[in-house]
Amino acid sequence: MGMCCSRHNPESGRPLVYHQGYKMHEVMEIGGHMNSAVGGGGGDPRYTADPNRPLGSLQVKRQGVDIIRTPTTPFHPNCTRSRIVVAIYNYQSREAEDVSFVKGDRMEIIDDSEPDWWRVRHLRTGDEGLIPWNFVAEEKSVESEDWFFGTVSRKEAEKLLLLDENPRGTFLVRDAEHNPHGYSLSVKDLEENRGYHVKHYKIKPLDKGGFYIATSQTFPTLPALVTAYTKNALGLCHVLARPCPKPKPQIWDLSPELRDQWEIDRNEILLIRRLGHGNFGEVWYGKWRNNTEVEVKTLRQGTMSTQAFLQEAAIMKKFRHDRLVALYAVCSKEEPVYIVQEYMKHGSLLEFLRNGEGKHLQFGDLIYIAAQVASGMAYLEVKQLIHRDLAARYVLIGDNNIAKICDFGLARGIEDDEYCPRQGSRFPVKWTSPEAIVY
Repeated sequence: MGMCCSRHNPESGRPLVYHQGYKMHEVMEIGGHMNSAVGGGGGDPRYTADPNRPLGSLQVKRQGVDIIRTPTTPFHPNCTRSRIVVAIYNYQSREAEDVSFVKGDRMEIIDDSEPDWWRVRHLRTGDEGLIPWNFVAEEKSVESEDWFFGTVSRKEAEKLLLLDENPRGTFLVRDAEHNPHGYSLSVKDLEENRGYHVKHYKIKPLDKGGFYIATSQTFPTLPALVTAYTKNALGLCHVLARPCPKPKPQIWDLSPELRDQWEIDRNEILLIRRLGHGNFGEVWYGKWRNNTEVEVKTLRQGTMSTQAFLQEAAIMKKFRHDRLVALYAVCSKEEPVYIVQEYMKHGSLLEFLRNGEGKHLQFGDLIYIAAQVASGMAYLEVKQLIHRDLAARYVLIGDNNIAKICDFGLARGIEDDEYCPRQGSRFPVKWTSPEAIVY
């Protein structure tokens, strides 16, 4: 953790970590000009931040969203020593420009100037190419440990640990929510009267370095503490049996080739199964280049002008948050226009609750879904974007009840009475934001 290449937060004394979905240049821009981060150039006046609103409040709100993050400590640009990262997930290359690797592989950083894709040399194969930055961590750092989950919230930790496949003693370590220098240990336990549940322990720092849970047992490093409790419970509810499996982080581009362009050839998209239809057109399950799962929206002819669509899609492409569906690409040169986005296997929240596995969800699970939607909406609010149509049909559900908001921008350009209400016309009042109703 104390390498010369780490960036540090002067207030906390701990490495300043940028998380998946949060580009470094965007973090800087929030403290400066909000519209430069959103609209680019002169920006669209619809997305200009309120001049009477203190920018400090935006910054606090940005840091407070509860999303699963994969910590990766950026390297200092002036560092002269060899910079080695270790893979914490498997990755299969998608084109000639990127490099495949498996968990545990070591790579040397050649260029980390791009926010999403780093150029590396694979130390085992000698291959050079691009890799997704959030699939690796600095070698021998705490972020490279299987059990370290960074700033995952207490509730998120419980959700991950309580998955059926995790036995008693499954654990993870995360940043403490109220102590900038400490950590929390979360462990899955089983009791006859309570069933499976999660216990949380505070890991406190020592003034002269090191950590402890109980004052009678102190350890020089965080890995030393974890290793000790994997051998003996030492007062914990259970010996630490195995690290909790980590969800793979989000990749925001179909490939590094498409990181700067997102108009793609529609021949690369294979439509496999129709999932449904809605106000915008049909929705299909498909594959990009026959290997990457995607969801494809086909816009009805005449639904909206191509220019209006591209304007909104450009804005959608720039918004990145783990509770927003990733927009990968578009095919707009022919009708019907394709919107290619992240595939969520359980479909819309509406169908999930009415006809899917969601019919049997417990109250806590419903609260969990609602909290995720609120987290995504809080991010859109910081970006000064009004969804206009937040209905259950525009929330998609993936594995483990992960919820993400989609179509956050399309309603603005639809040429339809429901979305462009005129005097005497109908509109979906239950789902329309107060700002849009007044307008």
